[in-house]
Amino acid sequence: MALTDEIKQQIQQSYRDVLAGKDIRARYGQRLMIAEIARYMGDITENDGQRTSEPAACVVEAGTGTGKTLAYLIAAIPVARALGKTLVISTATVALQDQIVLKDLPDLKKHSKMDFTWTLAKGRGRYLCMSRLESRLHDEGNGDSDTMPLFLLDSPGAEEPGTRAFFEEMLASYGSRKWDGDRDHWPEQIPDEVWRQVTTDHRQCTNRHCSYFDSCAFFDARKDLDEVDIVVANHDLVLADLALGGGAILPEPENALFIFDEAHHLPDKALNHFAASVPLNSTRQWLKQLSQALTKMQPCLAPGTQAAKTLDRISSASRDVDLVLGRVYEEAEQNTGWDFNEERRSAQWRYPEGELPEGLAELAAESRIATANLVRHLGAMADELQGAFDERKQHEIDRDTAEAWYPVIGAFHSRSEDQLRLWTAWTEQVGKPPAARWSVRQRWDHAEDITLYSSPVLADNLLYSRLWSRAYGAVLTSATLTALGRFDRLQARAGLPEASRMLVVPSSFRYAEMATVEVPAMACMPTDEGFAEELIKRLPGLWAGEKATLVLFTSRRQMHQVRDALAPDYPDLIITQDDMSRGEVLRQHRNRVDAGKASVLFGVASFAEGIDLPGEYLHHVVITRLPFSVPDDPIEAGLAEWISQRGGNPFMEITVPDASIKLVQAVGRLLRTEEDTGRVSILDRRIVARRYGQLLLDALPPFRRIIER
Repeated sequence: MALTDEIKQQIQQSYRDVLAGKDIRARYGQRLMIAEIARYMGDITENDGQRTSEPAACVVEAGTGTGKTLAYLIAAIPVARALGKTLVISTATVALQDQIVLKDLPDLKKHSKMDFTWTLAKGRGRYLCMSRLESRLHDEGNGDSDTMPLFLLDSPGAEEPGTRAFFEEMLASYGSRKWDGDRDHWPEQIPDEVWRQVTTDHRQCTNRHCSYFDSCAFFDARKDLDEVDIVVANHDLVLADLALGGGAILPEPENALFIFDEAHHLPDKALNHFAASVPLNSTRQWLKQLSQALTKMQPCLAPGTQAAKTLDRISSASRDVDLVLGRVYEEAEQNTGWDFNEERRSAQWRYPEGELPEGLAELAAESRIATANLVRHLGAMADELQGAFDERKQHEIDRDTAEAWYPVIGAFHSRSEDQLRLWTAWTEQVGKPPAARWSVRQRWDHAEDITLYSSPVLADNLLYSRLWSRAYGAVLTSATLTALGRFDRLQARAGLPEASRMLVVPSSFRYAEMATVEVPAMACMPTDEGFAEELIKRLPGLWAGEKATLVLFTSRRQMHQVRDALAPDYPDLIITQDDMSRGEVLRQHRNRVDAGKASVLFGVASFAEGIDLPGEYLHHVVITRLPFSVPDDPIEAGLAEWISQRGGNPFMEITVPDASIKLVQAVGRLLRTEEDTGRVSILDRRIVARRYGQLLLDALPPFRRIIER
């Protein structure tokens, strides 16, 4: 579809209207971004609504102050509507999702003449399942029930005081429409172990056959999805939908224009999504729960029926899995060179090049066969139970039995499928690059376990085959998409199509006038033993005279060590991000600054990205150490190994570019608006003493530099 004059006019007029309505001025970078996205979408060729041009994405790096959200909304909404496609906006964080839904979209609709509708999409696990809530209250009232093993799966908090009252309050709030069943809209935070008891997944949900279907929070929220112009989702939900084939939760990729905000998170999210793990002893405990459930289910099924025979097959398959897992545990425990970290009470072992020892490889193959057998029989039982919901046919299972047991068998089926993913990954031929395979042994006071893991080391093929090659169009944007000034690292990690367009939008910030980056003289390098002591000595001088300082560490242990040494001399000054919830830490920091007091925040990686402290709330960012990846990460180690074998330099190809992205993000905490000023202090002298340091410095915004010799 060529970008018609009418659509161009609509985009330009909407932009003018918003600028006038909000009394803000146009930004050069924002205008560039609007034009680039509109052109890209307009260049997609189609036939009968299907894309015929080569897969391609539009990648736009735009720093703080560009107004990214407004730019992509103004460019994409008219084009998506003209094409008859749904605009799917995906973010990495709930905070940005809420901002788009609650602020940016209403704001745009108010100030522009554009007419559009939108909704927020979340996974099933964010919503209340009335069937499970009712069962939960019923079970507590009776002390026990036929389906109690369903809750054994979830380690219920039944012993917690007030649990029944809490569930009753939940029921009353939902029944009176004071609450919409969305976990995020409950007034307090609901602990995971409590929430798991009252939500469900696609394997446990009986869908239209559920007696609560007409009042279901999830399906109620989904009604809008097919009718709105814009769906606001998150990366995890997009990936979950793609894993189900695409179009199961969100619009089909072929009928969607995607915008990935905070797109630098997408490759890692994809890796997490396609990773698999099996904790051996925990799984054997889980098999005992399955056995208990089968014993309770048996009297509900007439002897000699197909369902009763399937039950016996599940029981037999479960015993086979248990036996082989016992042998896997013994093999892993006795024939692995465990090196325990006593502080963490754990040890990790990575299998170089993904190659498993012969004994373990043979047992993995046995485990795959046994687990596949269990998955098949559990699936057959789920089908038997689901068949009982069809009232048009005579069935040997009554509906009440099906309603009670379908979610239970669904939960076991889902869990066994997760386990099969690991065994499949462990028995596949080693690819290029090979998947990372590793195991972790953990000790607690009264128990021990070994967990086996597998993960791809790059998400490129997965994202290309499931997303880029299918999506009608996709825009990726973030403040940090380049590494060392290039898009190569993103292109390799995300598998972006070759025809993709890349643009770095210039910032509206006058960096050299607004801030300095300073590298003070230090007696120690971070790799030296005395570095923590020097931090303790130097930090008070750095925050002296400052109203608001953020000190970033790469290690929690070092953060606590420095805090413990300094806190007695500086009472009511330092808050660490571990002291309370993130929101409360930031609130207390702002309150101190508002009261005219100095405040120093100590944080690690998650505070180096995504926190917003404009104006007087942050004037000085101190980076204690360059953010290089932890050397024992098995996925990074597997990728590094593969690069080395191909004659590459993993430090320069992975470690330095990734550190550059993290450093730019950390520095990005300082300037949030065009009026902000301040300084960045980098206490890691490697940035001036090592050859790669110059690359890291040059990739930072063009602050005025002050380097002590």
